[in-house]
Amino acid sequence: MNISADQPIFVISVAAELADMHPQTLRQYDRLGLVSPRRAPGKSRRYSQRDINMLREIQRLSQEGVSLEGIKRILQLENQVAALQSRVNELTEELNVRRRQPLDSRIFAAGAAGDVVSLARGQRPQARSQAVVVWRPKL
Repeated sequence: MNISADQPIFVISVAAELADMHPQTLRQYDRLGLVSPRRAPGKSRRYSQRDINMLREIQRLSQEGVSLEGIKRILQLENQVAALQSRVNELTEELNVRRRQPLDSRIFAAGAAGDVVSLARGQRPQARSQAVVVWRPKL
């Protein structure tokens, strides 16, 4: 059986024991928005392994003298960094896909109205009295 780190399976008493904290501390962290466990249908808190790891990190930072507001800001910044890293990975993958496409499909020209048109290899823009600039991006 494979359990996800995000699976909310621990009740507050078990989560508190795993994180080596008092259950009231977990409730306080929930109110402050430091750790937000999921709720069961009866409104009771359910903690995941990821939540337990977060509680341990909060405890470590607290023991190093960081205030709860400081911890909250650190966690927000870490989440922001993770989201940005994920976006960089998405964009890198998209760029890699585009680089694998043949350059033939990436020829552009200025249309008669000044718009950008895509041309196939060997195709020329329709003859007009205006000058046409052809541009091929470098990859």
